[in-house]
Amino acid sequence: MRFSTPITWVFAAITLIACADRDSSSTPPVAAPVVLNRGNGHEPESLDPQRARTDSELTILRDLYEGLTALDADARPAPGAASSWSVSADGRFFTFKLREELRWSNGEPVTADDFVFALKRLVDPQTASQYAQVVDAIDNAADITAGRKQPDSLGVEAPDPRTVVVRLRSPAPYLPGVLAHPSTFPVHRPTLEKHGREFSHPGNAVSNGAFVLETWTVGSHIRAHRNPFYWDNSRNRIDAVNYQQIADQGAELRRYRADELDITYTVPPAEFRWVRENLGAELHVSPQLSTYYYGFNLFRPPFKGNRALRLALSMVIDRERLTEFVTGRGELPAYGWVPIGVDNYSSQRPSWAALPVAERIAQAKRLYASAGYSNSRPFKTEIRYNMDESHTRIAVAIASMWKELLGVEAELIGEEFKVLLQNIDRRDVTQVFRSSWIGDYNDAYTFAQYLKSDFGLNLPGYRNARYDELLTQAAVEIDTTRRRALLEEAERLLLEDQPLLPLYFYVNKHLVKPSIKGWQNNVMNVQYSKNLTIER
Repeated sequence: MRFSTPITWVFAAITLIACADRDSSSTPPVAAPVVLNRGNGHEPESLDPQRARTDSELTILRDLYEGLTALDADARPAPGAASSWSVSADGRFFTFKLREELRWSNGEPVTADDFVFALKRLVDPQTASQYAQVVDAIDNAADITAGRKQPDSLGVEAPDPRTVVVRLRSPAPYLPGVLAHPSTFPVHRPTLEKHGREFSHPGNAVSNGAFVLETWTVGSHIRAHRNPFYWDNSRNRIDAVNYQQIADQGAELRRYRADELDITYTVPPAEFRWVRENLGAELHVSPQLSTYYYGFNLFRPPFKGNRALRLALSMVIDRERLTEFVTGRGELPAYGWVPIGVDNYSSQRPSWAALPVAERIAQAKRLYASAGYSNSRPFKTEIRYNMDESHTRIAVAIASMWKELLGVEAELIGEEFKVLLQNIDRRDVTQVFRSSWIGDYNDAYTFAQYLKSDFGLNLPGYRNARYDELLTQAAVEIDTTRRRALLEEAERLLLEDQPLLPLYFYVNKHLVKPSIKGWQNNVMNVQYSKNLTIER
């Protein structure tokens, strides 16, 4: 399938036509467009800001749209569509001032109402956004997503075309970081009303970022070209971006070495050592706020109500060996859920993580037996993961550890990424599944909220009233020390229940051509294409 739009290089075409009427020997040649080729992982599901949910989608959306805030080179909140913001003395009101020169890609003005509309659309249950709870700090947001109040009651307003006021239910100093997330980005209301769910398709899409969606060739790439109406277009040195959707990491590396890519999405584990030795100057490895995990389906047996089984399966995993010999790209073993390095937080670990290996395995075997399994009656399950060399290697290693130490018989099922997501959503198919969570902002709450019972992206289906209560208290707590204590207590409770199996904390892994300038490693792994330049 191919989505396309007739909008191409309008300005280049006009220039070429004009030059055709002149003596070619007297005019300089038209410069070729500067095109950035980015490896972008798996095929996106949607480029609707309020419905997108994977990092490959969010990378594109950060180029196509711009929120009230953005992230600077160190992943800290910075001015975006809003040139500035202020906070009330009690911390409950944020006032954002928009830039005067904001325009949509069709030339129409971007106004405060566009941001208010998008935030109300995000929390509207009819939108069915899995990121709706990311703005729970805004007054009435939780009641709206739960269906108890109408979207118009959300604590956001536009007192004039250049001012957005956000009213919080309690102080949330991390709000500017939240508003840099693509789920909060504005949408062009007339286009949405005209085209419905197809408003974000090529040929229809109207955006306010540095680039405009041009074509979408499913199974190949997505292309976006420069938005001449973007307020900071004069500083953009990239004319177009090709987001190459390459699920096979080995294939992506080959295309990079063939100079078909400027930036890779990742680096394959099997070739990582070779890459480090031979392409070390082009290799970028840095900490990332992201956790790789195996989820247990808690919606039905065998994992529903079977904490002993979940703990046993987690306790026998040798995460140090996994990260050293299987992943081998600098990842950190994860016994907790919240990554190391989150601002004002100490990552927690379950008590059994400090036990000697032999004692831990013995305890796991006792739990396994108490769950009703043994060598003569082994637990049989499946591990579903999206087809990828690294995910396959990890699945093989996990299944081997389970088999060797507990006698578990695990069937490995590799699927296309979209199929995996669909099977997870169905809840009647998957037992154990591979996934990951990337922090939406630099605060522990973005990880804690993921497993809140009413959070749309709570894939394992974790439900614990005490856990929810701790998060509710943390969300309204003003004292930072007390808030931190509540979130750390919540993580310890989570690890006792083990609704998922944390395996490692990610590091960012990219190959970047020497010709690419402006790349800055950061914990959020956010790189706006408009901030890069190419010196061929």
